[in-house]
Amino acid sequence: MEKPKMVKIMERSADDLPDVCEVRETHTDYVGLVRQDMYSVDDIYDLAELFKVFGDSTRLRILSALLHHELCVCDISDALEMNQSAISHQLRVLRTAGLIKVRRCGKSAFYSLDDDHVKKIIELGFDHILEDR
Repeated sequence: MEKPKMVKIMERSADDLPDVCEVRETHTDYVGLVRQDMYSVDDIYDLAELFKVFGDSTRLRILSALLHHELCVCDISDALEMNQSAISHQLRVLRTAGLIKVRRCGKSAFYSLDDDHVKKIIELGFDHILEDR
């Protein structure tokens, strides 16, 4: 497959570039490849729902705490300086989303990240936001 010809219009910095093409042109080879490799609309919807769960700072604080050690609700509540009721509500959301798991030990329930994928998502997010600091 031959690479499409690129036309240099003007030298501009990336910040000065418009968010639209200056010329309406479709690179059909690339569009075809993208369509073949794209995730399904249902999969995209599910991923958007997952990211909505990550979109709450309290839930991220809980996940951040669980990066280090499994904790019970009391521990999480103390670490985040929040009441147990608010923590319990967010734990329910995180568990429903499959991001954390619970282990019962007598009268206590200990929470931990569900798997390494969750840890990687959180760590990659922090790597991204902290890379220029």
